[in-house]
Amino acid sequence: MQLDSRRIYTGRVVRLDVDTVRFPDGSTGQLELIRHPGAAAIVPCASDPPGADPTILLIRQYRYATGGQLWEIPAGTLDPGEEPEACARRELLEETGVTAARLERLTSIWTTPGFTTEVIHLYLATGLTAGEPSRERDEFIEVVPQPLSRVLELIRDGAIVDAKTVVAILYMAGFVLKL
Repeated sequence: MQLDSRRIYTGRVVRLDVDTVRFPDGSTGQLELIRHPGAAAIVPCASDPPGADPTILLIRQYRYATGGQLWEIPAGTLDPGEEPEACARRELLEETGVTAARLERLTSIWTTPGFTTEVIHLYLATGLTAGEPSRERDEFIEVVPQPLSRVLELIRDGAIVDAKTVVAILYMAGFVLKL
């Protein structure tokens, strides 16, 4: 239970607070907490309907925090008051230049519950139509279509290490396609 909260930093995306909390055993302590508005991430499936080995639009994106390029699925932060599905549609278009006729909610995940409130809502996008991306100034993205079998190999071999991407792809393969 939160007893007190002190704001340390407010940034463009996150806020850092130090909260005084009461733990389940009745003791109290301080915890640093990054408050995040949440996000949506999308597995864009170019095969319609998705078959046994559908083509996934992966993105290869420069990420400063990791010191280089990461394989990912499109994703982005929720705008104030924005619903996760609307965010998913917006980010899909911004990052890949495609729109989806259908979005299917897969699941939602806590990214790092030890220190952040960030929840990412995962979707499967099908019925894709090509358009033009409108990337943000700090987004350096290459869209790379890959068969799901290859994406699974990249996960197995440690080439795809982005958590939201790993979870979304494995969730889709295991529970939607039932491979």
